[in-house]
Amino acid sequence: MSKALKESLRAWPRALPYLKPYRGRVALSTLFMLIGAAAGLLEPWPMALLVDSVLGDKPFPDALGGLAGSPAGRIVLAAGLGLAITMVASGVMVATQYINTKLSMRMVLDLRSHLFQHVQRLSFAYHDDRRTGELMGRINGQATSLEGVTVAALPLIQNGLMLVGMFVVAFTINKPVALLSLCVVPFIYYSTGYYGSRIGPRVRKVKGMEMRSLHIVLESMQMLRVVAAFNREDHEYDKFRAQGEEAVDARVKVTVRQTLFTLVVNLVTALGTAGVIGVGAWQVLNGDLTIGRLLVLLHYIKAVYKPLEEISSTMNSIQEDLIGFEMALELLETDPDVVEMPDAVQLDRPKGGIRFEDVSFCYGGRAETLKGVSLVVKPGECVGIVGPTGAGKSTLVGLLPRFYDPSDGRILLSGHDVRDLTLASLRAQMSIVLQEPLLFSGTIEENIRYGRLDATRAEVIRAARDANAHDFIERLPRGYRTKLGERGAQLSGGERQRLCIARAFLKNAPILILDEPTSSVDSRTEGVILDALRRLMKGRTTFMIAHRLSTVCGADQIVVLNEGKVVERGTHDKLLGRDGLYRVLWDAQARSAALDPAKAGGGA
Repeated sequence: MSKALKESLRAWPRALPYLKPYRGRVALSTLFMLIGAAAGLLEPWPMALLVDSVLGDKPFPDALGGLAGSPAGRIVLAAGLGLAITMVASGVMVATQYINTKLSMRMVLDLRSHLFQHVQRLSFAYHDDRRTGELMGRINGQATSLEGVTVAALPLIQNGLMLVGMFVVAFTINKPVALLSLCVVPFIYYSTGYYGSRIGPRVRKVKGMEMRSLHIVLESMQMLRVVAAFNREDHEYDKFRAQGEEAVDARVKVTVRQTLFTLVVNLVTALGTAGVIGVGAWQVLNGDLTIGRLLVLLHYIKAVYKPLEEISSTMNSIQEDLIGFEMALELLETDPDVVEMPDAVQLDRPKGGIRFEDVSFCYGGRAETLKGVSLVVKPGECVGIVGPTGAGKSTLVGLLPRFYDPSDGRILLSGHDVRDLTLASLRAQMSIVLQEPLLFSGTIEENIRYGRLDATRAEVIRAARDANAHDFIERLPRGYRTKLGERGAQLSGGERQRLCIARAFLKNAPILILDEPTSSVDSRTEGVILDALRRLMKGRTTFMIAHRLSTVCGADQIVVLNEGKVVERGTHDKLLGRDGLYRVLWDAQARSAALDPAKAGGGA
């Protein structure tokens, strides 16, 4: 057995926990498997009885002699036994198929659910470095491999039991023929090593290529408007086609090797069958073996050699399923960077303020994004965060709900280090309105209710009114039941943002994070959104990231970041009175607004 296959087989025990909840079905399937194996062993014996004791002169077995005294009765009995065995085998096969299908589908759903749940818990740093298409392929595609390493293995066990039983019976009937039939086994055993070491790694490579093709499709669909705007449909098609051609070529090469392997195995088993027929026929001529028992032996040999002849496809299936299951396990074994402490504290509505104490952070493979940031925010205070692009503004507020954890320093909420709090209770204290208004493809009402799933319709409408969204919703043909489609593409950017604000209103969290919520809307729409945000901010501790400095003029304190450091802090008036970065940014926006009156609402 190859090293690669042995390593893959180590993943097999990891599948057993998914069988545990369905022990009853597994036991029933195992029972039917044993009955099927017994039926398989009995299947050729009615024919042997007919040939030897009805058509030949061998005495009818004593146990059956009383059931049929005449030749006609013996024919009917032999035929009836054959029919009964076939009916039992067929019935067991149907029942087994039904049980195994239910069992495998439930287990695959359990694994998919486990993968989906785990992926959602992985940190943002992990998702920043991964392709969404690859994750989708592992959750949706690789999870099906669990069937191949559990339920689909039961027929292999059944074949193994039949193989042992057939050899025992064959050895009892005729030792030389039984031993001769085993001559092909060493070759098959060593050939699996060749298969695992030469073909198995290629199968894994092909699977990776196929998942990359899925990612290209997903990314193109997500970026469809950009693709169309730049007239790049042909470019995306060529990219997909080139990736597909590479995957097809690799799959064809693997298939050719599998086919050649099958050809060689079939030749070896054909030689083994020819040897059994020759030796068996010679023993019949010498009177050492009856024709009926030769038929039994040939049936057994055929039953044993058939799975050996299909060893290529069987190995391919097992290897692919094991590789797929390994890939699923690799995802499950990925530890999130943000973890909850075993003794994490449940936080109710916080009464204290927020402190950033000498906080530093860097993304993997990059220089530090934040360097020694310290900040004190009182309850109910509004903090404006400004600075050049790449200064670390979004990263700073992303540390508060633990989307990432700082590499140094700590963040305190009501005196608790946020890493000592349960993630659920920490994030329950925060509402976030992002620069890009992200919506689901359901109805408007479902999107607003996402802020609090048990909210009544009246509460949903009240939140929409507070967000200045109710009027435009009512003008839609289906109102709150309007389906938004993917990402809410049917609405304008300002309308989508107001739905996100309504969602934040409904959550009613004490801490509010606003990450440039008006940066992508015009001045008129900005006024409507800011009006809603002022209501939302009332009585809440608010962090407002702003590119347009006019939106943070009224903040209790403004923090100016540059290259990951706090370079200034104070109120709007105090910062304007200094000759610092804030004044430079303010003057630059004032000049821009003077040159372009359309920007006046967002400038000084």
